[in-house]
Amino acid sequence: MNINLITYASGLDKLTATTKIHEKTLAELEIQFDVKYFTPTEIEHIPKENLSILFIASGGVEQQIAKDIEKLPRPIILLADGLQNSLAAALEVSSWLRERGIKNEILHGDIFDIKKRIVHLGINYNVQNQLKTQRIGVFGTPAPWAIASGVDYFLAKQRWGVKFVNIPLMRLYEVYNQIEDGEVSTLCTNFSSTAYSSQEITPKALVKSMKLYKAIRQICDEEQLTGTTLNCYKTLAELGVTGCVANSLLNNEGIVSGCEGDLQTIFTLIMSRALTRQTGFMCNPNKIDFKENKLILGHCSIATQQTSHFILRNHFSGKDSITIQGLLPLGEYTLIKCGGECLDKYFVSSGYLLDNTETEPSSRTEVLFKMNENADYFLRNPLGNHHVMVRGNHESLFKSFLEAHSCKRIK
Repeated sequence: MNINLITYASGLDKLTATTKIHEKTLAELEIQFDVKYFTPTEIEHIPKENLSILFIASGGVEQQIAKDIEKLPRPIILLADGLQNSLAAALEVSSWLRERGIKNEILHGDIFDIKKRIVHLGINYNVQNQLKTQRIGVFGTPAPWAIASGVDYFLAKQRWGVKFVNIPLMRLYEVYNQIEDGEVSTLCTNFSSTAYSSQEITPKALVKSMKLYKAIRQICDEEQLTGTTLNCYKTLAELGVTGCVANSLLNNEGIVSGCEGDLQTIFTLIMSRALTRQTGFMCNPNKIDFKENKLILGHCSIATQQTSHFILRNHFSGKDSITIQGLLPLGEYTLIKCGGECLDKYFVSSGYLLDNTETEPSSRTEVLFKMNENADYFLRNPLGNHHVMVRGNHESLFKSFLEAHSCKRIK
């Protein structure tokens, strides 16, 4: 991990002497990080792809930092080891910044705790930069029942940098209708051969699902989309095919894809993948045991790469369309949702996937999950019905990232 260290010290012409005084602190940083050193006069030439830290090497630098405030890279992180009155200066600067509405953080104390925090801050910084490059294709309007899952495009762009791009379904249908059945025959054979088994499906349904995947993928390439969400019930009514297979394959390829035009959940999927490098499972509760904090979570599609194995099934409301029943590895998972119209709220709970179940016909992929948080959240203040389940315990990682962006945790 690379970090930029901008050194503020009174009398910067004596930088060598300053470095020697703080030799122990700097040596510890260099053990773990590739440290690039800069003076305040070099701020405008600092590489923006790396996290920057202001190293307060002495007192008497407050006015200099105030003068540079417009040029300082964000977020503003102040590192002070306490030598040469550096902590006092950092406290004064921090207070001055907060009075002007500029969020900042002081790193001080045990060097190993400092290094651990720098790692978290570096992850947050890199993910934020990734989010600024995201173009999410919204294919059609959200499903009519997703009334609490909308996003204000402008506010989302301001807060996170993501861009939502509306793609009319008619454009998708035009591309879909131009694809000949024979163009997807190899894709169908290769995909079906990786399934554990196939139940209730027809070759025609598989061809239609693969044509929809190919059509969405073509538009993703044309529009440079990094994520998609599809009103799949609209395509079921008008084309006779859902996006279950398409979403699964796109997620396998790193184009994060969600169902039902749910904008809040597609953002959650994209954010969670950027943080954990894993594809999440978009799901909703089918049943909740509040005494045991256990949930039955399910949905009609999942990225096949997440599964131990998977079965091709028909869709519960469209028997001629294909869904995916995935069997997931048991163990520790995290349930996460970022919600609100400007994506400024979140819920997170670590827990354990106890079993793969099959109780609700509408959810081909279904699991029993025990939350570490109180399941009453779903009755008191839920962030919609869809949530995202990611393998592993990432609760502290999500919390650190979202709270760094002033998101409110819902319990």
